[in-house]
Parts: sequence; structure tokens; C-alpha cells
Amino acid sequence: MEEFFYVHFGISPELLNYLILPLLIFLARIGDVSISTIRIIFVMNANRVIAPLLGFFEALIWLLAIGQIFNNIDNFMSYVAYAAGFATGTYVGITLEARLAYGNVVVRLFVPKPIERLRKFLEEQDYRYSIFEASGRTGKVNLVFLVVKREKLETLIAGIEQVHPKAFYTIEGVKQVSEERYLKNYRKSRRKRKRKLMTRRLKWRRLQGNKR
Repeated sequence: MEEFFYVHFGISPELLNYLILPLLIFLARIGDVSISTIRIIFVMNANRVIAPLLGFFEALIWLLAIGQIFNNIDNFMSYVAYAAGFATGTYVGITLEARLAYGNVVVRLFVPKPIERLRKFLEEQDYRYSIFEASGRTGKVNLVFLVVKREKLETLIAGIEQVHPKAFYTIEGVKQVSEERYLKNYRKSRRKRKRKLMTRRLKWRRLQGNKR
């Protein structure tokens, strides 16, 4: 490989081994670790299509990177690039995952009374919620449960802090929502009905054509 780069591109073996090759390993590690972080999110949300595809590319990039390290096992810069790429890839993956905002979360609100302004806000924004009465150290409180998409989470939290600044909340990821499964099954059955209807129409047209 050193001879190929030197003959065709004029790159010296020193430049290749101590700069270009470590840089490629660094970029490869950023790629496969970032993909790994995002893949975990899709696995947690039971996505059986995107998660395996991401796993394929993650493994492929990792093999290319580790292969170059074994081919240049005496090059300490490859090890530095590998570790630095892993660290940078973790940061990039977390950033991408936050911007992707994929999936659903459950928000638990512990709200002291009164709760009318918060209830009005949730209804105006068309959030589905459940309210339970509970008791805490300071007295009676309202426990509010909501399941929302992550892309709407920032808007929800900003609204809660505005209408009820004393509200205490926790946020937790949700693997699956029953309503989403219902919608998926409904869409599948709807597509099947459309196909059956189209098939019947085609058969009817053929019969009409044969009669003529």
C-alpha cells in the first residue's frame, strides 16, 4: 500500500503511516461509534428495519478500521487515532441522537395545587394526560402522566415551566406505545382492503371487456 500511494500520489511512507492512515482510522471510528449510539436508540424503540441496517454499516466500518491497525501494528499513532475517534464518536453520537429526537417519552409531573392553568395548557396543546391525587411531604399534590414524542418535549417543558414553575417532573424513555401499534395494524389492514378493492375492480373490468 505504501508503494501504491508513493507511485500514484507521491505520498511518502512517513506521511502515510503517521498522518493519513491515523486520520482515516480516526474518521472511521467517529463513524462507527456514532452509528452505534443511534442504532441503540432504534433497538430500544423496536425498529426492526433501520436498526439492522445501521448494525451492518457499524460492523463494516469497524472491521476496516481494526484491519488497518493490525496491518500497522507497530504504528503507535494508529492506537491514538483509534482511541480519539472512539471518544469523539461518542460525543458526535450523543449530539446526533439529541437532534434526531426519535421515539416517545413518559413525563411525570408532581404539581402542587392549584392545577387549573396547567390543565388548560395541556388541553389547548392537545396533550393526552392523566391526573391522580397524591400526598407528599408538603401536603396534597397532583400527579400528572403524559406520553409525548421526543420532538415535542422541549415545547412541553417550556410550557410547564411557564404556567406552573413549581412543578417537579421526571422524564423516562418509552419502548412502545399501544396506540402506535394500533395505528400500524390499522394502516396495514387499510392497505390490504385497498388491494382487494383494486383486484375486484380489475376483474370486473375484464369481465365487462369479455362481454363486449
